[in-house]
Amino acid sequence: MNDEQNRARFEDLLLPLMKDAYNLARWLMRNQEDAEDMVQESYLRAFRFFSSFHEGKNCRAWFLRIVRNTCYNGLSARNLKQKQVPLDSEANEIADTSPLPSASLSKKATAEAVREAIAALPIDFREVVVLRELEGLSYKEISEVSGVPIGTVMSRLARARHQLYLMLADRKVHDQL
Repeated sequence: MNDEQNRARFEDLLLPLMKDAYNLARWLMRNQEDAEDMVQESYLRAFRFFSSFHEGKNCRAWFLRIVRNTCYNGLSARNLKQKQVPLDSEANEIADTSPLPSASLSKKATAEAVREAIAALPIDFREVVVLRELEGLSYKEISEVSGVPIGTVMSRLARARHQLYLMLADRKVHDQL
Protein backbone atom coordinates (compact mmCIF):
# COMPACT_ATOMS: atom_id res chain seq x y z
CA MET A 1 0.00 0.00 0.00
CA ASN A 2 1.49 3.33 -1.01
CA ASP A 3 1.47 6.50 1.10
CA GLU A 4 -1.51 8.00 -0.74
CA GLN A 5 -3.60 4.84 -0.26
CA ASN A 6 -2.56 4.64 3.40
CA ARG A 7 -3.56 8.29 3.98
CA ALA A 8 -6.91 7.77 2.22
CA ARG A 9 -7.60 4.65 4.31
CA PHE A 10 -6.67 6.55 7.49
CA GLU A 11 -9.05 9.38 6.60
CA ASP A 12 -11.87 6.97 5.71
CA LEU A 13 -11.56 5.04 8.97
CA LEU A 14 -10.59 7.66 11.53
CA LEU A 15 -11.96 11.06 10.50
CA PRO A 16 -15.58 9.95 11.14
CA LEU A 17 -14.53 9.24 14.74
CA MET A 18 -13.61 12.85 15.53
CA LYS A 19 -16.82 13.55 17.46
CA ASP A 20 -16.34 10.41 19.58
CA ALA A 21 -12.71 11.29 20.21
CA TYR A 22 -13.55 14.84 21.24
CA ASN A 23 -16.36 13.70 23.52
CA LEU A 24 -14.08 11.29 25.38
CA ALA A 25 -11.25 13.83 25.57
CA ARG A 26 -13.57 16.57 26.84
CA TRP A 27 -14.84 14.38 29.66
CA LEU A 28 -11.35 13.24 30.63
CA MET A 29 -9.62 16.62 30.32
CA ARG A 30 -12.56 18.63 31.71
CA ASN A 31 -12.15 21.56 29.34
CA GLN A 32 -12.59 22.30 25.67
CA GLU A 33 -9.14 23.63 24.82
CA ASP A 34 -7.24 20.73 26.37
CA ALA A 35 -9.66 18.26 24.76
CA GLU A 36 -9.05 19.80 21.33
CA ASP A 37 -5.28 19.57 21.88
CA MET A 38 -5.55 15.94 22.96
CA VAL A 39 -7.67 15.00 19.94
CA GLN A 40 -5.19 16.67 17.61
CA GLU A 41 -2.30 14.87 19.30
CA SER A 42 -4.24 11.61 19.14
CA TYR A 43 -4.74 11.94 15.39
CA LEU A 44 -1.03 12.60 14.94
CA ARG A 45 -0.16 9.53 17.00
CA ALA A 46 -2.74 7.39 15.21
CA PHE A 47 -1.37 8.45 11.83
CA ARG A 48 2.19 7.75 12.95
CA PHE A 49 1.24 4.21 14.05
CA PHE A 50 -1.49 3.53 11.49
CA SER A 51 0.65 0.92 9.77
CA SER A 52 0.35 -1.18 12.96
CA PHE A 53 -3.46 -1.15 12.71
CA HIS A 54 -4.62 -4.47 11.29
CA GLU A 55 -7.70 -4.88 9.12
CA GLY A 56 -10.45 -6.63 11.05
CA LYS A 57 -9.62 -4.95 14.37
CA ASN A 58 -12.15 -2.61 15.94
CA CYS A 59 -10.97 0.74 14.57
CA ARG A 60 -13.11 2.77 16.96
CA ALA A 61 -11.75 0.97 20.04
CA TRP A 62 -8.19 1.20 18.69
CA PHE A 63 -8.46 4.95 18.14
CA LEU A 64 -10.32 5.71 21.39
CA ARG A 65 -7.58 3.88 23.26
CA ILE A 66 -5.07 6.25 21.64
CA VAL A 67 -7.26 9.21 22.69
CA ARG A 68 -7.54 7.83 26.23
CA ASN A 69 -3.80 7.27 26.53
CA THR A 70 -3.03 10.71 25.12
CA CYS A 71 -5.38 12.31 27.64
CA TYR A 72 -3.89 10.37 30.53
CA ASN A 73 -0.41 11.41 29.42
CA GLY A 74 -1.58 15.02 29.28
CA LEU A 75 -3.12 14.81 32.72
CA SER A 76 -0.05 13.16 34.15
CA ALA A 77 2.23 15.78 32.66
CA ARG A 78 0.22 18.51 34.35
CA ASN A 79 -0.10 16.58 37.61
CA LEU A 80 -3.88 16.86 37.38
CA LYS A 81 -4.67 13.18 37.27
CA GLN A 82 -6.97 12.37 40.14
CA LYS A 83 -6.07 9.79 42.70
CA GLN A 84 -6.90 6.29 41.49
CA VAL A 85 -9.68 4.52 43.35
CA PRO A 86 -8.39 1.19 44.67
CA LEU A 87 -10.46 -1.82 43.76
CA ASP A 88 -10.55 -4.82 46.05
CA SER A 89 -10.08 -8.30 44.61
CA GLU A 90 -13.81 -9.10 44.78
CA ALA A 91 -14.69 -6.14 42.58
CA ASN A 92 -13.85 -8.04 39.42
CA GLU A 93 -16.79 -10.33 40.10
CA ILE A 94 -19.43 -7.60 40.40
CA ALA A 95 -21.89 -7.46 37.51
CA ASP A 96 -24.40 -4.67 37.13
CA THR A 97 -26.96 -4.28 34.40
CA SER A 98 -28.98 -1.46 35.95
CA PRO A 99 -29.55 1.68 33.90
CA LEU A 100 -27.73 4.92 34.66
CA PRO A 101 -28.95 5.86 37.31
CA SER A 102 -32.21 4.21 38.37
CA ALA A 103 -35.03 4.90 35.94
CA SER A 104 -37.22 6.81 38.39
CA LEU A 105 -34.43 9.15 39.46
CA SER A 106 -33.08 9.71 35.95
CA LYS A 107 -36.51 10.91 34.78
CA LYS A 108 -36.48 13.63 37.43
CA ALA A 109 -32.83 14.65 37.14
CA THR A 110 -32.02 17.35 34.66
CA ALA A 111 -29.45 16.80 31.94
CA GLU A 112 -27.27 19.44 33.56
CA ALA A 113 -27.37 17.70 36.93
CA VAL A 114 -26.33 14.44 35.30
CA ARG A 115 -23.48 16.15 33.43
CA GLU A 116 -22.28 17.77 36.66
CA ALA A 117 -22.45 14.46 38.50
CA ILE A 118 -20.49 12.66 35.77
CA ALA A 119 -17.88 15.42 35.79
CA ALA A 120 -17.51 15.02 39.57
CA LEU A 121 -16.69 11.31 39.33
CA PRO A 122 -13.10 10.10 39.76
CA ILE A 123 -11.46 9.75 36.36
CA ASP A 124 -11.55 5.92 36.25
CA PHE A 125 -15.29 5.97 36.87
CA ARG A 126 -15.94 8.96 34.59
CA GLU A 127 -14.11 7.19 31.77
CA VAL A 128 -16.22 4.01 31.88
CA VAL A 129 -19.48 5.95 32.20
CA VAL A 130 -18.63 8.11 29.19
CA LEU A 131 -17.56 5.13 27.09
CA ARG A 132 -20.58 2.99 28.04
CA GLU A 133 -23.44 5.43 28.47
CA LEU A 134 -22.50 8.27 26.14
CA GLU A 135 -20.47 6.48 23.46
CA GLY A 136 -22.35 3.17 23.63
CA LEU A 137 -19.29 0.92 23.71
CA SER A 138 -19.66 -2.68 24.85
CA TYR A 139 -17.85 -3.96 27.95
CA LYS A 140 -15.37 -5.71 25.65
CA GLU A 141 -14.69 -2.49 23.72
CA ILE A 142 -14.28 -0.51 26.95
CA SER A 143 -11.84 -3.18 28.12
CA GLU A 144 -9.84 -2.71 24.89
CA VAL A 145 -9.88 1.08 25.18
CA SER A 146 -8.96 1.25 28.86
CA GLY A 147 -6.62 -1.74 28.95
CA VAL A 148 -8.29 -3.34 31.97
CA PRO A 149 -10.12 -6.68 32.27
CA ILE A 150 -13.85 -6.80 31.52
CA GLY A 151 -14.56 -7.60 35.18
CA THR A 152 -12.83 -4.40 36.22
CA VAL A 153 -14.85 -2.46 33.63
CA MET A 154 -18.06 -3.92 35.04
CA SER A 155 -17.11 -3.18 38.65
CA ARG A 156 -16.04 0.38 37.86
CA LEU A 157 -19.26 0.94 35.98
CA ALA A 158 -21.32 -0.45 38.86
CA ARG A 159 -19.48 1.76 41.35
CA ALA A 160 -19.76 4.80 39.09
CA ARG A 161 -23.49 4.27 38.65
CA HIS A 162 -23.89 3.93 42.40
CA GLN A 163 -21.96 7.15 43.01
CA LEU A 164 -24.06 8.92 40.37
CA TYR A 165 -27.22 7.64 42.01
CA LEU A 166 -26.07 8.93 45.40
CA MET A 167 -25.01 12.32 44.01
CA LEU A 168 -28.26 12.80 42.12
CA ALA A 169 -30.38 11.57 45.04
CA ASP A 170 -28.52 13.98 47.35
CA ARG A 171 -29.13 16.81 44.90
CA LYS A 172 -32.82 15.94 44.76
CA VAL A 173 -33.07 16.08 48.57
CA HIS A 174 -31.31 19.47 48.65
CA ASP A 175 -33.53 20.82 45.86
CA GLN A 176 -36.62 19.90 47.88
CA LEU A 177 -35.44 21.77 51.01
